[in-house]
Amino acid sequence: MAKSFLAMKTGPAAGASEALLESDLRELTMAARKLANHAIVLGGGIGFIGTFLQWLAFAAAVYLLVLDKTNWKTNMLTGLLVPYIFFTMPGLLFGFIRGEIGSWVAFVFVVLRLFFPRHFPDWLELPGSLILLTVVAPAIFADTFRGSWLIIGVGVCLVIGCYLLHEHIKASGGLKEAFKKPNGWSNTIGILLLFIYPVWAVVMWFL
Repeated sequence: MAKSFLAMKTGPAAGASEALLESDLRELTMAARKLANHAIVLGGGIGFIGTFLQWLAFAAAVYLLVLDKTNWKTNMLTGLLVPYIFFTMPGLLFGFIRGEIGSWVAFVFVVLRLFFPRHFPDWLELPGSLILLTVVAPAIFADTFRGSWLIIGVGVCLVIGCYLLHEHIKASGGLKEAFKKPNGWSNTIGILLLFIYPVWAVVMWFL
């Protein structure tokens, strides 16, 4: 009789506890799903921003590389833009150049440079060097320093950007004078854009 009374007394309470537990589990599941969705949206947004800044820095470096052969008459070591472009080149374009087409372009570049130096235009020197570097770079530079150890690649880009900005301001006679020179706005802003992606990548690395 005592057992029956105990079962009658504890039965509904146990059922209510199970229902409460199931309700808590459902709420936790819904919260976890919302958190996962927010993380996916946030991660996608961060990834898009990083990709956009990478393309922006890459385009700025290519612009400065081409500009040096036209109307950017300063004594800067523009060749440093070659490793900068190497480390900031978007993965899709980088993989394309490291493929068969890039190998053929590098081969033609070397043949022209070795056997037809008089007919080799000076403006092809740095672009050809960039393609050759991209094709023959060891995996530690092409994969590790651009991937799992990205901090090394963007660190190099940050140092290059600082040096180029310093030399540009020095050659122009000051920051204000740099904007007053012919094409000063485009030149100076182009150099400043070199900082955006490396700084972003360094911040994301430590977060």
